[in-house]
Amino acid sequence: MPSVIVAGGGLAGLATAAALGEAGYAVDVYEARPYPGGRATSYALTWGDGTTAVVDNSQHILLRCCSNLLDFYRRLGVSDAIDWHDRFYFIEPGGRTSEFRAGVLPAPAHFTESFLGLRFLSPGEKLALIRGMAALQRQFGQRTDLDSITMAQWLTEQRQPERVVQRFWRQVLVSAVNEELHRMAASHGFQVIGVGFLGGPAAYHMGVPSVTLGELYRPERWAGLPGVRFHFRRSVQSVGEGRAEVDGEEITADAVVVALPVDRVRAVAPFAEPPEMEFSPITGVHLWFDRPVTELPHATVLDRTIHWVFNKGGGQQLQLTISASRAMVSMSPGAILDLCLKELSEFLPGVRRATLVRSRVIKEVKATFSASVGLEVRRPGPQTSVPSVFVAGDWTKTGWPATMEGAVRSGYIAAEAVMGGARRFLVG
Repeated sequence: MPSVIVAGGGLAGLATAAALGEAGYAVDVYEARPYPGGRATSYALTWGDGTTAVVDNSQHILLRCCSNLLDFYRRLGVSDAIDWHDRFYFIEPGGRTSEFRAGVLPAPAHFTESFLGLRFLSPGEKLALIRGMAALQRQFGQRTDLDSITMAQWLTEQRQPERVVQRFWRQVLVSAVNEELHRMAASHGFQVIGVGFLGGPAAYHMGVPSVTLGELYRPERWAGLPGVRFHFRRSVQSVGEGRAEVDGEEITADAVVVALPVDRVRAVAPFAEPPEMEFSPITGVHLWFDRPVTELPHATVLDRTIHWVFNKGGGQQLQLTISASRAMVSMSPGAILDLCLKELSEFLPGVRRATLVRSRVIKEVKATFSASVGLEVRRPGPQTSVPSVFVAGDWTKTGWPATMEGAVRSGYIAAEAVMGGARRFLVG
């Protein structure tokens, strides 16, 4: 039985292990943390009164178009742990809500009714948005300069009004790509809209795990893949031809896949020549109130710092997500909490009548790579200069920005490279 060492138990490493394990390989996954998942994982929280809770670092979602992530969930037998939603809610300050969902028209015109019904845009702005979406549909897969211009530049080129940019394009894309429009390469914005919103009548459906991310990937889920073994609290220091140094011990295998964050790859496998990248942060704010403050399952909120609100338990437990949150990196947790509560009360009147019981602010300073202009040509494939050593990670060339789908795609691409390059695992 051929053997593979996987350095890193994040989503890219897990996807590599699942694919190769199903193909009959003996796979040993080494992860420095005591749990799998990497940046898409869960934390156990404890407060001074002895109260405990397990939460995800920030809310991770998927869309129906994330075919490889869905395939990975199928391999682990957790597909039924995803709750699907076919509508989005946009809330304006003051609480007025617009519902966004597919209508009766066939794709790519399936959102026409929703666009026309959006209450937070004027009639002229709605028509401008429809023109912008039509332009993106025409140019998707045709333009070759999208990695050399920003999404903001493209929107200016299409004469999109400022309120349309701020209230629709920015609201959707910054959350999806975790980067501001003036930094984001247009190619990434096109990927999100072209595949997720215009790819079919159900491609935009949003999946939210009904359990914590740690529960999705826990080792017991891997019983159907007995060739995959996990070694937690074991750190890989270096790799080479058919070997890895793990906590000072040399371990050999037929192949090694380095599935680590790009800055760790520079130390572990410098010959892989990982590109220089900037990073973009995400801030997650967890709130527990003494009473329900909303009945909505989730909502995106307009014109403020907060991007998304997720109802995590009967309207009393909320999780807020702030993407590309550079301004919050230097802010204290208390200041972030005050700002979020002030803003939240503008959208959910119930917050003003409720008492905050407990809270936690979690900053992910290097949550994703910055999907900046000119990056695509520098993202590497899975091969390195050492024939038996491969790389995986959302930072590699996947065709996607830094998402869970991108991470799984990279793992499948690396697994195919280990097996000689034949297309075997990648979906779509």
